[in-house]
Amino acid sequence: MRIHALSTGTVSIHPRQVQGEGRGLLRVRNTLRDSNWTELLPIYVWVIEHPEGLIVIDTGETARVNQPGYLSEQLRQHPRAHFQIEPEEEIGPLLRGVGLSPDDVRWVVLTHLHMDHDGGLAHFPKAEMLVSRAEYRAASGPFGKLLGYLPQHWPSWFAPRLVDFAPLPFGPFPASLPLTRAGDVLLVPTVGHSAGHLSVILQQEGHSIFFAGDTSYTQDLLLAGAIDGVTLKERAARQTMQRIQRYLRETPAVYLPSHDPQSAKRLEEGIVAVAAPPVA
Repeated sequence: MRIHALSTGTVSIHPRQVQGEGRGLLRVRNTLRDSNWTELLPIYVWVIEHPEGLIVIDTGETARVNQPGYLSEQLRQHPRAHFQIEPEEEIGPLLRGVGLSPDDVRWVVLTHLHMDHDGGLAHFPKAEMLVSRAEYRAASGPFGKLLGYLPQHWPSWFAPRLVDFAPLPFGPFPASLPLTRAGDVLLVPTVGHSAGHLSVILQQEGHSIFFAGDTSYTQDLLLAGAIDGVTLKERAARQTMQRIQRYLRETPAVYLPSHDPQSAKRLEEGIVAVAAPPVA
């Protein structure tokens, strides 16, 4: 089973978004007021060549993000991110570059609907899309644009399968949803970074791979329990981190956040995360 790490360009964000400061709305305000920028970070899309069909996790960003009129006037005047991406770096061309076709993708699983994760939706008109119901409601609701979502750029045909997690515990996660008939690919709720964030776990012999989305921006921040600067659900984000840390203690797993510069190397070399025991 081959797994590809494909980066749809790069992004620079505020350091206080990567690791928040303050509590509640103060945390978000501190992020918005941050005038500093990180180094360029990858925007990873993960592709699993599974026997039951191609699985794509997130769709990355689109090169149109830098075209006039794509972003709102508010976002242009007060940018939350700087993107560097060319048309050939979108997920469609990247897939073709590794010998795959977007038309052959069976499932596209969206960890969440922020613009750098759903910007490449248009490349997959034939795939079944999956996103959590809570995330879809937040993104398409009356406050979606204020929360940083861009539903106005979704393809007209975008009608995802909305995931409602069944009370089917998986390790420390109280609910899950098997994606494949073999049961080796599961979705688990990882709310915090966004209202309905989910992650994907691929179970392999001897270890698993945890496709983390934005549950943290790096593995080190996850292991340190450092919450980002954009979450409006700090308690939920902390609980999610604790569940992932417990999972990593109980199961050898390669942890892959979408913007961690070390993620692709950990995937290639099979480097599992080592989480410290909880403080008594």
